[in-house]
Amino acid sequence: MPSPRNQIIEFVEQGAIPAEKIVDALTAAKVTPDGQAWRTFIDHLLLWLGGLALAFAAVFFVAYNWNDIGRFAKFGLVEVLIVLAIGAYWKLGEHQVAGKVSLLMATIFLVVLLALYGQTYQTGADAWQLFLTWAVLMLPWALIGRYAAIWMVWVVLIDLSIVLYHQAFLGALVLMFDSDTGMLWLVFLFNTLALIAWELSAETWRWLSKRWAICLLGVGSGAPVTWLVLYAIFDRGDGSVFAGLVWAIWLAGLYFMYRRIRPNLFMLASGCLSGLVVLVTFLSKHLLKDPSSGSLLFLSLLVIGLGTGAAVWLRNVHREWQS
Repeated sequence: MPSPRNQIIEFVEQGAIPAEKIVDALTAAKVTPDGQAWRTFIDHLLLWLGGLALAFAAVFFVAYNWNDIGRFAKFGLVEVLIVLAIGAYWKLGEHQVAGKVSLLMATIFLVVLLALYGQTYQTGADAWQLFLTWAVLMLPWALIGRYAAIWMVWVVLIDLSIVLYHQAFLGALVLMFDSDTGMLWLVFLFNTLALIAWELSAETWRWLSKRWAICLLGVGSGAPVTWLVLYAIFDRGDGSVFAGLVWAIWLAGLYFMYRRIRPNLFMLASGCLSGLVVLVTFLSKHLLKDPSSGSLLFLSLLVIGLGTGAAVWLRNVHREWQS
């Protein structure tokens, strides 16, 4: 179905809406936000910023007064904050923005408690253990809260755990890839599986239908596989062909999913950017062995041409979806 904006444009072109009534028509169709929408946006923005400021203030307070506060007072302060945040979430409910902010604050207070425990008793734990423990302990809250932002925090924590574990025990998790690319393969596989699970679950649970979360997961999946192809181009190891094949399958799946099934212009734009980067990198490696003004000019024109072509194609796709 045509969007309200395109319908109004058609009415204006047909002369059905006078010029002096265009602004009123856009407001009535909710194409442009009215005063109430702006007040709601500012209210929610200030609520989120205030909640985050309060959570980080607790972190800085404990750190700044580390030598002036006893260990039991530190633990008591953080634990009271966690209880208050959970109590606020229980009182306000999961459908109110204030309740969601409270749950996010409780998640931040949780890592403060973990860091405080590790620093006080000098457990000797690595950084990856902190993030993994944080992810495990906050998982029940994510399941209960059913909130996309909390789940995105959980995904980021798992990614950080993988990266930090790989740095601490180089290649320990790698079974079929070399140590230089093993971390990227693991991050790519995890984020891709998370993206697939998110898309499948979004059909059942509406709170997972947030498009910004899908876009973030798409970036988390596309960035490592693109980097793997770039690494393969310059390294030419045994896994170069495999990396290129996986990247091509990823691009094909991205196009099919977000062009035919669930239209998403951001995801298509990400695929175009990945393809442009890989193609220009491949040509640069072969053309710049003996750099010349001609090869540099060709690459510059190629980047301009590919970028322009991608922008035109994306614009046409968007128009097709809106018609």
